[in-house]
Amino acid sequence: MVTTPKRQQDAFDAVRVRTKRVTDPEERGDGTRVLVMRLWPRGTKKDAADLWLKHLGTPVDVIRQWKAEKITWATFVTAYRKHLRTAEARADLDRLVALAGRGPVTLLCTCPDEARCHRGILRLVLLGALRQQ
Repeated sequence: MVTTPKRQQDAFDAVRVRTKRVTDPEERGDGTRVLVMRLWPRGTKKDAADLWLKHLGTPVDVIRQWKAEKITWATFVTAYRKHLRTAEARADLDRLVALAGRGPVTLLCTCPDEARCHRGILRLVLLGALRQQ
């Protein structure tokens, strides 16, 4: 099989930035495990993550609206991306970009499905920022 630059980039991205549930066991390739939730998950030990960047978590009002099915996924994505432009989130994102520039990171959250979780959105934002460096 011929490896294209796109496939090489995708493979590199998969190693560089992973996502998992915070309850998933730690694996050798995780790198720095970063909890990206507003609140520390109840019952989760403090050693489950190497770093907690709470300002990268979804704003409480947005997550409540999403869980109550008052907003669509598209609206959720827009609201979360807007949140990432706030000063607090920007500071945490800059810290995460610097960290990921030095080695692999794994973004942690409690959501069971990355396709409907802010950590999937954050992963794409982070990879975009890393490509611009």
